[in-house]
Amino acid sequence: MSSKSLGVLYGVLGVVLFSSKAVLVKLAYRYHVDTLDLLLFRMLFSLPFYILILFLIRKKSTETIVLPKDYVWLFLFGFVGYYLASYFDFLGLNYIKAGLERIILFVYPTIVVFLSWLIFRQKITRVQLTAILITYLGVLITFWEELDMSGNKVLMGGFLVLLSAITYASYLVGSGWLIPKFGVLRFTCNAMIVSTLCIMVHYSIAGNWTFMDYPWPVYAYGVAMAIFATLIPSFLVSAAIKRLGASNFSILGSLGPISTILLAFLFLDEKLTLGQLIGMLVVIFGVTYLSIQSKKRAKD
Repeated sequence: MSSKSLGVLYGVLGVVLFSSKAVLVKLAYRYHVDTLDLLLFRMLFSLPFYILILFLIRKKSTETIVLPKDYVWLFLFGFVGYYLASYFDFLGLNYIKAGLERIILFVYPTIVVFLSWLIFRQKITRVQLTAILITYLGVLITFWEELDMSGNKVLMGGFLVLLSAITYASYLVGSGWLIPKFGVLRFTCNAMIVSTLCIMVHYSIAGNWTFMDYPWPVYAYGVAMAIFATLIPSFLVSAAIKRLGASNFSILGSLGPISTILLAFLFLDEKLTLGQLIGMLVVIFGVTYLSIQSKKRAKD
């Protein structure tokens, strides 16, 4: 198998496994698990693996000198990109379906474009603006049909998941210059450890201390989220990006909403209406169009 074919295989598997997170969260919520408890399980169960990886790569030198202030930025981006984004996402899944959550999260590339304009004054091209309008039209189509059925709950859930997309996009925009300093593996592991510490502090302040009182399936879903929806796909995606490049991989990301909706249909019995299908396809078209045009501009 060629390097590119292997990259596509890694990318598809990584996207599908990442997409399973929302379904696992919804399955755990059937046992009335607290949002903060579930997030704590996900991070604690994955923490030993990230510490082990840091230990294994400890002797590898970084390409540039890492300054003390870089660690401050690392903490900030771990807080925003992994802790806040995950917390808002898990909260939102209390109110909306897994499929809708993935469609809303999928708009983060358009938020990256907007934040780059707002912070770095990077011009928004006509192509980017067209892609953004198409994408949000698709979200509106999907969202509107859900509003007819669930009203305020969908508004609350959609807003929380949108906050998750915004915080994750902020992390991507802000950390781009920092990741090369640490290296992808070292940066990711440290950021995940920061996120776990933030969740532990949050839990020590606001938790109800009943995390040992749940039935065993809750802990099983926590382990599955940690390993199959967090750890393994993070390395599969890194391997895919290494073989395909970030721009090519971003096109594979279009599989995310589709795989989530299919998994939600299989395991959660979530139904997909014609209007929601149309909205999903419009969103995927908008983001894919943006990715393809960005790739063309990078070549030019």
